[in-house]
Amino acid sequence: MDADDSAGDDAPSGPPDAEPPTVAEAVVDAMLDRGVDTVFGIPGKQTLPLNRALADRDARFVVARHETAVPHQAWGYAETSEPGAMAATCVVPGPGDTNAMNGLKNALNDCVPLLHLAVETERSVRGGDGIHETPPETYDTVVKENVLVDSPAGAVPAVVEAIRTAREHPQGPVRVGIPKDVLAGRTPQPAVGDRAPSPPSGPPAEAVEEAASLLGDATAPVVLAGGGVRRSGATDALRSVAEELDAPVATTYKGKGTLPETHPLSAGVLCGGASADLRDLLAGADVGLVVGSDLDAVATASWSVSMPETLIHVTLDGDDVGFGYETDLGVVADADRFLRALDDRLDRGAAVDGAGDDSRARSGAERAGAVRTADRERFAALAGAADVDDDRDHRPLRSVEVLSAVRDAVPEEAVVTADAGGFRLWTLVSFPASGPRSYVNPGSWATMGTGLPSAIGAKLANPDRDVVALTGDGGLMMCVHELHTLAAEGIDVTVVALNNDDYAIISEEASRSYEFPEGAYGWADAGLDLVAVASGMGLPAERVRDRDAVGDAVERARDRDGPALVEVVTDPAEPQASEWMTGGRPGERPDE
Repeated sequence: MDADDSAGDDAPSGPPDAEPPTVAEAVVDAMLDRGVDTVFGIPGKQTLPLNRALADRDARFVVARHETAVPHQAWGYAETSEPGAMAATCVVPGPGDTNAMNGLKNALNDCVPLLHLAVETERSVRGGDGIHETPPETYDTVVKENVLVDSPAGAVPAVVEAIRTAREHPQGPVRVGIPKDVLAGRTPQPAVGDRAPSPPSGPPAEAVEEAASLLGDATAPVVLAGGGVRRSGATDALRSVAEELDAPVATTYKGKGTLPETHPLSAGVLCGGASADLRDLLAGADVGLVVGSDLDAVATASWSVSMPETLIHVTLDGDDVGFGYETDLGVVADADRFLRALDDRLDRGAAVDGAGDDSRARSGAERAGAVRTADRERFAALAGAADVDDDRDHRPLRSVEVLSAVRDAVPEEAVVTADAGGFRLWTLVSFPASGPRSYVNPGSWATMGTGLPSAIGAKLANPDRDVVALTGDGGLMMCVHELHTLAAEGIDVTVVALNNDDYAIISEEASRSYEFPEGAYGWADAGLDLVAVASGMGLPAERVRDRDAVGDAVERARDRDGPALVEVVTDPAEPQASEWMTGGRPGERPDE
């Protein structure tokens, strides 16, 4: 017997040709191969081919109760993960897709990566007013890129490229529309090689040299860090540069936590509730380094905040430079790459001639500490003013009191998500964040209804960390359906809801500027019982009115094996942060 005969006798006849995988299966395999293993969505008849493939491959599919929450869940997942980590979303066409636009726009503004899979109307009825049909170009302005799969063989290449595009700086959401009939078919997909995202721009050496020289000669430097520091993972480099310069660090609302706010150089958050003291710190600096921020209208109160005399602005988008402020040195570069290059230059010691010498009246820690002290005095004065007018044991709580008690009850390493609304400004200025992936809040889109959905995403991204959602009654009612998602999915999130039965930030402005009665947009005669709502959705819940009971209630909720809600009754008539914090001296009302 020769070798060929032996091989022929022993070789198995082999199975008949297997069917190729469905396109949906190939798409899911491509996602899993690239680290996207969690999908948030709402199933529909159109999405079922994809749902089947996800289930067969043990990918996590979280069923939300409304599409407005779906992208915010993926947004919270990415915001609390290492740079580049991301989740996917999946919705039906038309109503599902348009409901999701809110969260997609939020992710676009915040430069947060996610893959949005929109199951399109079947090709055979497209153009014939099929169910849920909308023009695909409807979504062009709310995503970084919008792709429609026309050829069945193009589905996997489109998804692979979308993941890469979402991760490439500036990061953002990418929508891929795939018709249901394509997903259900078995068209063989081409092999697609991986192409890494292009590295973000690095700074020119001469720009780093000039920045080091300007900062080194400064007698009162300051750093303003934005969301780009978070996105690029530049916290360590930011800290090192600030310490080398001995410069206070303020952050924008999206940069909150990029320098842990327990650090001696942390000076607070530039936002609508920023104190007069923080604004004076920025205005009084002779050289300012703005890094990872576009200096948008929200952070700067429409560019009314005075910036340092000499301004260095580092951003990925050259259109941002000089838009709201005159800039002495503009640099188009990634925040991390710039800060590391600057740190290396400063570390060599040739540029920091003034640091630590007698030309500086006060150290950076003293300047930052003075702002923090003044802010704490304002918070205390707010509570004290209430005690003068009301019996402390019976008056409604102020937001700063509740937030202080929650902060004491929540471990530093916990993830905290904050909704938009009036209380968000109090959270930004009074609730210390412990790190860049420990605090999440919406940026300039400022959409309400994000706090709870983003906490769901954060918990799935960080299963071993406590996750606490901070929200007001207004924001919670815009996503209250997701309390049921918590219960149904068994997602261990503690929800702390500050309930003043009012759109108080609107009522305050309506009363102060437009002569509406106080509480014009409140529900004093139709109070909301959040404990009953949460209980009806399967969550343990309790209501708190006493400041001394807030921390214990939060700890009880955290200790539960599963989700829980704590409702805290707060004062609808409390001053807004945008008014209280801008007084000329700590605790002073603007009209006093």
